[in-house]
Amino acid sequence: MMRQCFLGLVSVFLLASCSLHSIQDTKSQQATISMPLLHGWHEGKEVRYITTDVSDQAVAKAKNANYAPRLRDAVPHYPKPPQVKTVLERVYAFPNQEQAWSVFASVPEPLGYESQNTHYSPLWLMYVVVWKDPSKAKELTSEEAILTAEDQGMVTIERTDIVLNCPVIPFSLVD
Repeated sequence: MMRQCFLGLVSVFLLASCSLHSIQDTKSQQATISMPLLHGWHEGKEVRYITTDVSDQAVAKAKNANYAPRLRDAVPHYPKPPQVKTVLERVYAFPNQEQAWSVFASVPEPLGYESQNTHYSPLWLMYVVVWKDPSKAKELTSEEAILTAEDQGMVTIERTDIVLNCPVIPFSLVD
């Protein structure tokens, strides 16, 4: 009888120990996923970002992202005064492939949890940049460079109603 009680206690102890070990393993391990890390420009510096959701189905397919048509609800009614800020910031894309990297109007500064940039949002309203003469295309690495090229008559900029969720990822260039 005493031996059965002892074996019963050992079984309960082992079962509890295994369950606790499983719980601890689950909590200590973080799930990970793989996503394409994309490259862009902000004020002449490289930024990296991911694209998770897009309000346009064709663009979502091209970027292998979720089609999220409700993101379009974030687009304000136009015309709006320039000083009126919304949750959307500008991202400039080059549909004719003269330039592979998009240009972001803002990023968190500094990158990561210590950011002080109150204008940063991971939601972007796409502006399409098209070179009038593709043979004169050059890499534009800032919003200022794009607006200067527009002032000089080299590019046209068209606002779309395509909203993208593209969080900028904190990273170090020294890996």
